[in-house]
Amino acid sequence: MSPRAVVVVDEDEKPLGPGEVRIRTLFSGISTGTEMSLYRGTSPFLDKEWDPATRLLSSGTIGQKRPTGQTAARQAVLGLGPGKVHYPVDATGYEEVGRVVEVGEGVESVSVGQVVWGTWGHRGSVVRPAEYASQRVLGGEASPVIGVFSQIAAIALNVVLDADIHVGETVAVFGVGVPGQIVAQLARLNGARVVVVDGIGKRLELAKKLGASEVIDFNQGGVAERIRDLTGGLGADVCLEVSGSYAALQEAIRSVAYSARVVAAGFFQGEGSRLALGEEFHHNRAQVVCSQIFGVAPALTYRWDQNRLQQTVMGLATSGQLELEALVSHVLPVDSAPEAFRLLDESPEQALEVVLKFEEG
Repeated sequence: MSPRAVVVVDEDEKPLGPGEVRIRTLFSGISTGTEMSLYRGTSPFLDKEWDPATRLLSSGTIGQKRPTGQTAARQAVLGLGPGKVHYPVDATGYEEVGRVVEVGEGVESVSVGQVVWGTWGHRGSVVRPAEYASQRVLGGEASPVIGVFSQIAAIALNVVLDADIHVGETVAVFGVGVPGQIVAQLARLNGARVVVVDGIGKRLELAKKLGASEVIDFNQGGVAERIRDLTGGLGADVCLEVSGSYAALQEAIRSVAYSARVVAAGFFQGEGSRLALGEEFHHNRAQVVCSQIFGVAPALTYRWDQNRLQQTVMGLATSGQLELEALVSHVLPVDSAPEAFRLLDESPEQALEVVLKFEEG
């Protein structure tokens, strides 16, 4: 297999053991960051190897056996182990929701019929420990499709925690794809006035509908100047870059107030030739912080982890405080996966959250 080639294949189901449950997938969302970098062939893990001991990427071998397929994708892309990613990459994806269809011997914490969210890749079913499933039951009368957002919304919440937003501050969100739309909502829940920046009209309209105070189309230019006008010349208290665009990161740096914070959360590809670090970054003493889901801000490590991030966003969604279903632009049958990936790759102005639908078992 190679970049921009997606194939749907049959896979045997694993046997069910004691203390386990079988989850039949209902929906699986496609990530526009990590997954699309693999689809397009732009992921750094295709050219370099990750050494977890030194936490460095290297273009040479690190002297360890290379994992392949799904193992490589999960270890290298997620930063959990050594190796490059090699095609074919099996069952990528981390935005799943399904229904429990079978429980193993001794399972009492989960019942057949319950809807469970989690991460298990674009596959029709999965076997998980009952403890895993019982911690991820989708509550209330919520639509099952919101379960696909558990990880991507946790990523967004981590961005907001890294931003350290305070009531009354102006927060500018650069890039309102799926994670940016969620970041904007969470920043508003934190008490911020939210300004969003994007170049796609439909995304700006949706962000405004979901509570953004101001929207700015970067195609019209003057983004930093507009944000300074909106803040009496001060600049934004915090800028959140969620698109993975170096040009957007540069404009976020230009837009932030003196000695204020920019959180860089996008998955940047290639070299940052659009950055001009001798300009506003240097003279305005901007602080640039990386936000990445496999770590929380140091001050939060004793209280926050991935499980709490996911539980929090799912609770906000099921209680109606966080709108996720409105982010779904397309639901396509899993057999149309090649078309779904192509849609996200070639027509981003038409697509937001693209979800694959599986037949319910």
